[in-house]
Amino acid sequence: MHILDTSAFIHEYHTDEPTASIPLVREELEGEHAFRFDADEGAGMHIHIPAEGTVEKIGRAAVETGDANELSETDTRLLAAAFELDGVLVTDDYAMQNVAEHLGISVDVIARDGISEERAWIFQCAGCGREFDEHHERCPICGSELTRKNPN
Repeated sequence: MHILDTSAFIHEYHTDEPTASIPLVREELEGEHAFRFDADEGAGMHIHIPAEGTVEKIGRAAVETGDANELSETDTRLLAAAFELDGVLVTDDYAMQNVAEHLGISVDVIARDGISEERAWIFQCAGCGREFDEHHERCPICGSELTRKNPN
């Protein structure tokens, strides 16, 4: 089963496989893209609401990869749906791809190249330059903002 992100409807993704999505994706769509979602739902697309426990598991995985602040609620719930349905996540979102890779969820990209490797981001202070494995709102040493940085 292919689990469709917002970008799948925007880029008119087609598959002969069964499809699913979540209600939050419909809320992000407008105009013809929203009509496409409605048409797919009318043609049999499964609307899935993932369990809160699975959503929490995805949130923990996103913290582990350093992508937690990059994922929206829609992103997290789509990942949870793909996890529960053992489906292929259809998205162009790099943070979602990274978390999916971490969890063993298959991904099909649409308009961009997919990720080439899973990353565990580090966070660097803009003030003192110190690096941290986990994200904080501000540097615990000097109070400056942290930015996400590729560890390689």
